[in-house]
Amino acid sequence: MPTWLPALNTGLIAISGLAALTGYFCIRRRNITAHKWAMLTALTFAALFLLVYLTRAALYGGAHYAGHGLSRVVYFVILISHSILAAALGPLALVTAYRALTRQFRRHRRIARFTLPIWLYVAVTGWIIYVMLYGL
Repeated sequence: MPTWLPALNTGLIAISGLAALTGYFCIRRRNITAHKWAMLTALTFAALFLLVYLTRAALYGGAHYAGHGLSRVVYFVILISHSILAAALGPLALVTAYRALTRQFRRHRRIARFTLPIWLYVAVTGWIIYVMLYGL
């Protein structure tokens, strides 16, 4: 596997998380247009992440954590929670975006309150997993 590929993948999800956070701050300031574009950017980078991740996994398989003891336990706790929430995030993000784009704003706000924290957790833990697997 090319050594730059995991960093690219991690960068994509980090950009997605930063765009989602930017979108949150935009909507808090009632800048709806900036919020919309930030969230569409977040969705785009999340989709790119998924495409690169699945392609990488199909071509090269997964990486194995080499640590032992407590660090191995911490790694797997983070990895398992990250994986479960990442799997839930896809449908949540799509439903959240659909409700916004179809102007179902009340329903959009209700689900977005769950989607954003999960999105941010997945983005941050993605970086943690990257650091634990590949170092800085």
